[in-house]
Amino acid sequence: MAAPALHELSAPALVDLYRRREASPVEVARSVLGHVERWEPHLQALYLLRPEHVLAQARASEARWQRGAPLGPIDGVPVTIKDNIATEGDPTPLGTAAMPLTPAAADAPPAARVRESGGVILAKTTMPDYGMLSSGLSSYHKLARNPWDLTRTPGGSSAGAGSAAAAGYGPLHIGTDIGGSLRLPAGWCGIVTLKPSLGRIPIDPPYTGRAAGPMTRTVADAALFMSVLSRPDARDSMSLPAQAIEWDRFDVGAGHLRGLRIGLLLEAGCGLAVEPEVRAAVEQAARLFEQAGAVVTPMKPFMTQAMLDGMDHFWRMRSYVDMQALAPDVKARVLPYIRAWADSAAGMSGEAVYRAVHQFHHTRVTTVNACAPFDYVLSPVSPVPAFPAELPSPTNDPLRPLEHIGFTVPFNMSEQPAASVNCGYTSGGLPIGLQIAGRRFDDLGVLQVARAFEQIRPPQRPWPQPPSEALHHVD
Repeated sequence: MAAPALHELSAPALVDLYRRREASPVEVARSVLGHVERWEPHLQALYLLRPEHVLAQARASEARWQRGAPLGPIDGVPVTIKDNIATEGDPTPLGTAAMPLTPAAADAPPAARVRESGGVILAKTTMPDYGMLSSGLSSYHKLARNPWDLTRTPGGSSAGAGSAAAAGYGPLHIGTDIGGSLRLPAGWCGIVTLKPSLGRIPIDPPYTGRAAGPMTRTVADAALFMSVLSRPDARDSMSLPAQAIEWDRFDVGAGHLRGLRIGLLLEAGCGLAVEPEVRAAVEQAARLFEQAGAVVTPMKPFMTQAMLDGMDHFWRMRSYVDMQALAPDVKARVLPYIRAWADSAAGMSGEAVYRAVHQFHHTRVTTVNACAPFDYVLSPVSPVPAFPAELPSPTNDPLRPLEHIGFTVPFNMSEQPAASVNCGYTSGGLPIGLQIAGRRFDDLGVLQVARAFEQIRPPQRPWPQPPSEALHHVD
């Protein structure tokens, strides 16, 4: 079997090659850029791809490695950063044609950590308008697609990041999540992510429930990236205190599962029903946990439609107020689905807004109480697999836009860490994500359980290849 191409290698493998001088950051950058050139016309995952800028960063990294003075644990490793994470000197359109293309004055914290550690920023990744869709549909960016099936969405709002990770645009990618925007694309693209405890990865601007996180092919890559991204930053008023977490202790073996108390949540309690293939894959994952010695206990659903609707209605009002501040011709550039969703809040009373806001705290308390008897909770990431790429949401209804986030959004509000790791495939070959949620602040524990699951799950299918190359690959 031929050795994997440089663009296919993990971040630890690349760093090891650099250290032994068996490959250079410039060689890796050229490999990734060549792979992107083959894939990107089909996926449309990237924004601000500038090859010469990439190579300049790679040359600087190569010089540091030759001096034996790398900046950090990812020096020379290709990284993509989501559109909404500011990078100095670049515009931040937030996925919408309504934003002015003003160059950012400074790197946001995740981007700053990447630069400080010598990561080679390949490009920004695409997202939908204001990050308020679980798809790649955008009024500014081209439509992002899923490499497993180009007719399907990669998910969102970290759409381009999920697509890029699955397609092998290098090993490290950063997304954000306020209701599932890391885990949904990870689940639908068959990759790994960790939505960390709120404040574990500083962001700017901070917001209730909003987290940045790694999007990678493996838990090993996610753990290495967490060692970089989790450094504190004073700009995030919700940033957690500095903590010496041993991220390199993620690989504790499948024996780690023995005796763990695992809750199994197969119904969200709101939104869309779980499709049979998704349920079967998660149930099979739970059986593997049991076979490894974990104590798995079924859970009753704890979310309600009122909780989901309350959060939805508040986000509608927030967006309505934001869009009311836009000039009419500027507002007209926003994706029509998002405009219709926001405008539906126009008649909400003050009491209705208050009741909607209350659901955030109610969701938080209910989630923490429901998870308290368990060390970790398993569930689907989404009740459905990836839907058609052209749709803004599985329902295609701006008045029922969030019916697929009932498993993910509670852990944003409870501030608990939650990972997605692939646990199977539909009959059509689409990945199915398993969510692993832990107690607040137990980010490393969630990664350890996710890594143990990687070791006990069945062999994974080969990663998708660009269409012109797929013809030459036989499974």
